[in-house]
Amino acid sequence: MKVFLVLALALAYASAAAVYDTPVVPRDLIVEDAPEGRITNGQQAASGQFPYQVGLSLKRSTGSFWCGGSLIGNTWVLTAAHCTDGVTSATVYLGSTTRTVASVTHTVSSSAIHQHTGYKASTLANDISLIKIPSTAYTSLIKAIRLPAVSSSYSTYAGNYAIASGWGRTSDTGSVATYLNYARLQVITNSVCAFTYGSTVVTGNTICVSTPSGKSTCQGDSGGPLALENADRLIGVTSFVSSAGCASGAPAGFVRVTSYLDWIKSKTGISY
Repeated sequence: MKVFLVLALALAYASAAAVYDTPVVPRDLIVEDAPEGRITNGQQAASGQFPYQVGLSLKRSTGSFWCGGSLIGNTWVLTAAHCTDGVTSATVYLGSTTRTVASVTHTVSSSAIHQHTGYKASTLANDISLIKIPSTAYTSLIKAIRLPAVSSSYSTYAGNYAIASGWGRTSDTGSVATYLNYARLQVITNSVCAFTYGSTVVTGNTICVSTPSGKSTCQGDSGGPLALENADRLIGVTSFVSSAGCASGAPAGFVRVTSYLDWIKSKTGISY
């Protein structure tokens, strides 16, 4: 009888441990009729502070929406596949901290979008895309961010601090912001992140950050940059947050850029 009770308790514990939080792409937390955007509880960026930050106005048959991206070369933008999936055209905004008011804009068709063919919406696997744009001159407000070197492909970055940036809401239910915001967030191990979302979502291609005091990526930050602090290196692409909300305290998930260096090089020729 005692053995049976121990086994029953063990099975009950295992079942409870297998109930994970549901990850959602930040745009799916959007309040109806409100623009997507912003780092929750972040700080306002200064002009030229993040010259690699890109704004994307994307069109589908169902309407338009907003995402972020990173300039990684004078003709290439890196963003999330959940942003580009089903898109018919994209307007790229460069060189400004004011949303939709840019130094340079380019509008491209779907033929300029190179979405990872392995993208799966159900698990957010391979949530990464490239957008080809006309050649853009670098200025003090427009500059590509470097990718990690191939030699650093095995770095987990756990314990390091990184900067996420984007436009939009101050909180899950807050007002829409006009200016670019950012937050300093600490990278956590994948095992800690998987405790929240499970190993089906959190794989070796994922990088996660803690979100203390409600600081997190949120609506419209999708596809935007996670840059290693003080290193000018792009280590993540904004992918998912908790279905409980951006400010819930659950980890935020990004695509791990080092996992896709070969894929990026094959499409763009960019490598370090």
